[in-house]
Amino acid sequence: MYLILKPGLDPDLQNRFVEELKAARLEVVPLPGLNRRAFALVGSPEITERFATHPYVEECIRDAAPYKRVARALHPHDTLVPLGDVSIGGDSFIVIAGPCAVETPEQMQSVAAAVRAAGAHGLRGGAFKPRTSPYSFQGHGRSGLQLLREAASPHRLPIVTEIMDAEDLPAMMESVQVLQVGTRNMQNFSLLKAVGSQKKLPVILKRGLAATLEELLLAAEYIVDAGNEAVILCERGIRTFETATRNTLDLNAVAWLKTKTHLPVLVDPSHGTGLSELVPPLSKAALAAGADGLLIEVHPDPTRAWSDGRQSLDPQSFTRLMRELRPLAQLFGRTLP
Repeated sequence: MYLILKPGLDPDLQNRFVEELKAARLEVVPLPGLNRRAFALVGSPEITERFATHPYVEECIRDAAPYKRVARALHPHDTLVPLGDVSIGGDSFIVIAGPCAVETPEQMQSVAAAVRAAGAHGLRGGAFKPRTSPYSFQGHGRSGLQLLREAASPHRLPIVTEIMDAEDLPAMMESVQVLQVGTRNMQNFSLLKAVGSQKKLPVILKRGLAATLEELLLAAEYIVDAGNEAVILCERGIRTFETATRNTLDLNAVAWLKTKTHLPVLVDPSHGTGLSELVPPLSKAALAAGADGLLIEVHPDPTRAWSDGRQSLDPQSFTRLMRELRPLAQLFGRTLP
């Protein structure tokens, strides 16, 4: 709910009213850019409704959206999330690239050098891997974090990796620059609270396999409500009746999210399609749809990848894609730093 106070209301009365709202266990968030005093109330709908007819209130705007902190109404300007020397959001278009899974030192060092040379802004790689089959490679775990650090450090690449268990958070905070909450954990609310309770590392939140956009924003709300405002959303495809591709990459989501939230939005065309030949055209489409960047899987030799080789670009294809994205970014008023 949003409240607009009567014009000319004495400042002392305004302050007293705000204290009354807080005493009712509501969080009062001032709305910037309005000539009159206006607030968003975050808390129980039953309690907020009691103040709709308060004598100091000129107008009450009821917003059916259950998320408040991540809503653009509360934060009309885009949130910028730091990633090394660049920021995710605003006019920049950033690319984070690397293999699905951390495999060997040689693999990681090769791919880190290749994606940096092509112009990538961050290195992705899974040290902990949630796999559908219990017999598939599950990642090297904490030793994989060491391999990530050794590969990224010479190239000054920020590390992005997935966290699956809150118990690994201390090790992650010592090793990586961005946490990723994967699609299977989008509604793991205890994990969302854990990554939200620390404010050191930004969090990339991937959309669930069958999650609505409202559910994605509510998951982000958990992280922001816990104290971490550096959240980046990621559209990575949803499960539909279509079987020609691994998932259906929902670029509608990008345009919709940019109108509803101030948080940056990335697109993962690798998981979104599951086919390496579709990654370049869908990457360009994501840029055109308004995405703030890409997560792309790159492997030195996709035919030998321990996981997701079919959707991974080789270094040559990735370099070509980066070269093609630069003029396209300028066309849409973005910069690819």
